[in-house]
Amino acid sequence: MMREQNKEIAIIVIVDENYGIGKDGDLLCYLPNDLKHFKKLTTGHTIIMGRKTYESLPKGALPNRKNIVISSDNKENYPGCIVVRSVDEAILLSEDKEKVFIIGGGKIYKSTIHLANKLYLTRIHHTFEEADTFFPEVDFNNWELIEEEKHKADEKHLYDYSFLCYQKL
Repeated sequence: MMREQNKEIAIIVIVDENYGIGKDGDLLCYLPNDLKHFKKLTTGHTIIMGRKTYESLPKGALPNRKNIVISSDNKENYPGCIVVRSVDEAILLSEDKEKVFIIGGGKIYKSTIHLANKLYLTRIHHTFEEADTFFPEVDFNNWELIEEEKHKADEKHLYDYSFLCYQKL
């Protein structure tokens, strides 16, 4: 699929040092500031996710965003969401002419990384050996780091982490 001109297709993800993103359908750790960062970036925009990511959300559809779920089973019920069968259909239905966020999971990231022109990466400076889901390999020669914000571990965050934003060249 060709990306619509002028539409920003952004991937937003939290990864460990080995690009692990999850374990048993959940995040690898809890970083409250990452959740605030995610909310700040995605509120008011379209978010696209796979079925498993939707099922991992504690309260279902995320408020103040257009939620699109990609699922091969149209019979499933996703309150507050538009259900589509493909990435192409999700992008076309996004309506958000300026910015769309791909929020996971692993299969969706793998099938959309070539479409993205922006990558919001939260890097946890730790390796979780138990990770069972990974972000696809990225050739960072094709991306320019445009923002970086480093954070140290504290009483609410067990690990050092960084917010990174890349723009596709």
